[in-house]
Amino acid sequence: MSEINIKEEEGKKSLNFIEAFVESDLAAGKNGKRIQTRFPPEPNGYLHIGHAKAICLDFGIAERYNGICNLRFDDTNPVKEDVEYVDSIMEDIKWLGFHWENVYYASDYFPQLWDFAVRLIKEGKAYVDEQSAEIIAQQKGTPTQPGTNSPFRDRPVEESLDLFNRMNQGDFEEGSMVLRAKIDMASSNMHFRDPIIYRIIKHPHHRTGTAWKAYPMYDFAHGESDYFEGVTHSLCTLEFEVHRPLYDYFIDLLKKDDDYRPRQIEFNRLNLTYTVMSKRKLLQLVKEGRVNGWDDPRMPTICGFRRRGFTPSSIRSFINKIGYTKYDGIIDVALLEHAVREDLNATAPRVSAVLDPVKLIITNYPVGKVEMMEAINNPEDLTQGSHEIAFSRELFIEREDFMEDAPKKFFRMTPGQEVRLKNAYIVKCTGCKKNEAGEIEEIYAEYDELTKSGMPESNRKVKGTLHWVSAEHSLPAEVRLYDRLFTVENPSEDKEKDFLELLNPDSLKVLSNCRVEAELQHAKPYDNFQFQRLGYFNVDPDSNSEKIVFNRTVSLKDTWSKVKDK
Repeated sequence: MSEINIKEEEGKKSLNFIEAFVESDLAAGKNGKRIQTRFPPEPNGYLHIGHAKAICLDFGIAERYNGICNLRFDDTNPVKEDVEYVDSIMEDIKWLGFHWENVYYASDYFPQLWDFAVRLIKEGKAYVDEQSAEIIAQQKGTPTQPGTNSPFRDRPVEESLDLFNRMNQGDFEEGSMVLRAKIDMASSNMHFRDPIIYRIIKHPHHRTGTAWKAYPMYDFAHGESDYFEGVTHSLCTLEFEVHRPLYDYFIDLLKKDDDYRPRQIEFNRLNLTYTVMSKRKLLQLVKEGRVNGWDDPRMPTICGFRRRGFTPSSIRSFINKIGYTKYDGIIDVALLEHAVREDLNATAPRVSAVLDPVKLIITNYPVGKVEMMEAINNPEDLTQGSHEIAFSRELFIEREDFMEDAPKKFFRMTPGQEVRLKNAYIVKCTGCKKNEAGEIEEIYAEYDELTKSGMPESNRKVKGTLHWVSAEHSLPAEVRLYDRLFTVENPSEDKEKDFLELLNPDSLKVLSNCRVEAELQHAKPYDNFQFQRLGYFNVDPDSNSEKIVFNRTVSLKDTWSKVKDK
């Protein structure tokens, strides 16, 4: 089933298959017509764009149906968990614009989970196994062959209880024994073949310290935590579909009230082109210094997108566009970039910046004269008003906007040709000056004082319009141009190469001699702008009083596909 579309009343948006399930449960009166979801990250890394899809669903379902969504940290593996990750996850959720009802931790339920495990042992439904992980895995058999019973499967209840208690007291080494549920070693579902539900970990926990030495496995803790909290719809990605029977099995043993039970529903993960989503691989990139931290703007982390200049509304719009289905696929990252272009086109102020400056001298413009030209902040939203930009005799323009011997269809600056300087005058290029290496040092032009924007002669038709900044009144800036982190569309698909071999060596280009208009002296970190004719940029937190640093969020148009197709 890919997606179920149910038409509600005329003109109302179709439901996705998860919303259809929720509405069906509400109509049937299940769980007292109560809706409760949860977002359950493991605090072992920073959230990435795939988590944003889950966040939008978990919180969105609760919002749509007047329910609640809790934030629960599934902190059952202290070796990989840290308070740093807890704090970053909370910050990312808030930045995306969502609010949780309560904050819970799986570790809140360690006493209840322990009591449940003890009950299973007493009922003959769990036992302590002293075999190694490798032998246990071998005994599980294959999908077409049944498993082999552990020699400890029929160990006396009292013996398992004693060993289980001693596991938690620290009497045994990690890996020396585990607690397994006694279900069915011949089950067609491999997850039912006496799964491990507790193991020994002696690493201190970020919340409980050294109080516990035996920790529940994720599959054991997750469903029970849902049940303890009152979750009605446990939404998770497709890889958990085969785990659902085990999820239901433990809840059936645990639940006391036939009027309530959580329902697990699975949806497809978000996979993006030119991206990896594996936490292990992302951690490796950070630890090996392949990127500049978790919030490097090339990373698919939510904090990376924030630093690059993406907006919460653009990410939510993107998630809404791709939807939720029952089959996995890979989404073109260009669709995400389109979403942020669409958002910033409507909201970002237009400013002038020159990334590769060369001096333009207006030879017939009075020395020392400065005019303040009006520049519209955003033609898509005139309520944003305008600002002034200084015009003077010496300006900077983009080096690529000048060509001494230009082809016929070059409509920018070349000797003998007129161009418009945006918000200012029409000028005619009269020549240039080169250094000994033959590089252009200065460009010369004359202006027509009757062509200032708003004057009658300004309507004279010219084919090129250039952006510029005043040499005297502009500010120094560093600009970081980001590109795809990987050179292939699906870096996880290539099994012949290490994913690090597929990194794009040109994913970051730093321009250190840029100039921006003086208006940007008031810009704050994370402020978004459109640099006219260049793209969308935002202020990086590395900015200081000496130099503003900008990150390119996206170019004005999707130029990558053109390069890729060449």
